[in-house]
Amino acid sequence: MYPYEILLIFDPRPTEEEVTALLTKLQETLRSLGGEVTKAESWGKRRLAYEIRKQREGTYAVIECKAVPAVVKEYERQLTLNEQVLRHFTTRVPVRKRIRSAPKPQTPAVEEVV
Repeated sequence: MYPYEILLIFDPRPTEEEVTALLTKLQETLRSLGGEVTKAESWGKRRLAYEIRKQREGTYAVIECKAVPAVVKEYERQLTLNEQVLRHFTTRVPVRKRIRSAPKPQTPAVEEVV
């Protein structure tokens, strides 16, 4: 399973309670597909750079999850079909690996000559 971050832009007309309910529903959909939601957060309404479906504003939300690529692809398909989601953007978060450093070469002890 790989970590993903999914940015969602919802239609701005629903209230905050309806957006929270929609976000909860989308999380459960992801879980039912086999993904694991680690964090979900609503960012509130923001002005869009350009109109999307005749809307100048959108309600932003982010879902952080772990899933396999096939699950993410199916989830994106379902997001496309949802009319309340204006846009979605999925990013695979790189896993930071610790790089094992090579052992330091030991310098021989230098003896002082008197």
